[in-house]
Amino acid sequence: MTRRVAILISGSGSNMVKLVESMTGDHPARPCVVLANSADAKGLERARERGVPTEVVDHRPFKGDRAAFEAALQSTLMAYQPDLICLAGFMRVLTEGFVSRWRGRMLNIHPSLLPKYRGLHTHARALDAGETEHGCTVHEVTPELDDGPILGQARVPVLTGDTPETLAARVLEEEHRLYPAMLRQFVLRDTPSVQTG
Repeated sequence: MTRRVAILISGSGSNMVKLVESMTGDHPARPCVVLANSADAKGLERARERGVPTEVVDHRPFKGDRAAFEAALQSTLMAYQPDLICLAGFMRVLTEGFVSRWRGRMLNIHPSLLPKYRGLHTHARALDAGETEHGCTVHEVTPELDDGPILGQARVPVLTGDTPETLAARVLEEEHRLYPAMLRQFVLRDTPSVQTG
């Protein structure tokens, strides 16, 4: 049974593109919608170019009413009947109410080796701390920010002379490999095998 995956973005959608491109052939999932919280998100056009339906639920008209924003988000998503949600650079903190609805069915990629450096500015923080390695983590989403069971991590060395930008670029290359691999593994684990005979 093919799983339907909704991908949530806020920006260029580079991880979204890698996820969409991976869901072909014998992959057990397919993208059903790419949703952004701003019509300006460049990833929307990239999704349309790949034949994936797109939606926008702009958070700004809700003026801080997160429950109302998430109700609109949920309503829009349910029109596509997703089995899973992948957060791919979705820059809104989701409440416990929304996350609980999708518990065990929502994944995120975070640019640090969790549990280190939850939140923002992870690359600068890793450099400031004198880390010798850095990386990214794919995890299940729980109500706690950047928490939840870790599905996989990828590591990169911190090099002499690294800036937050050079480190971010190397980590992003690993994100593009790790997220599709972990999504496939997660869906295969979640899909009952067909018994024959």
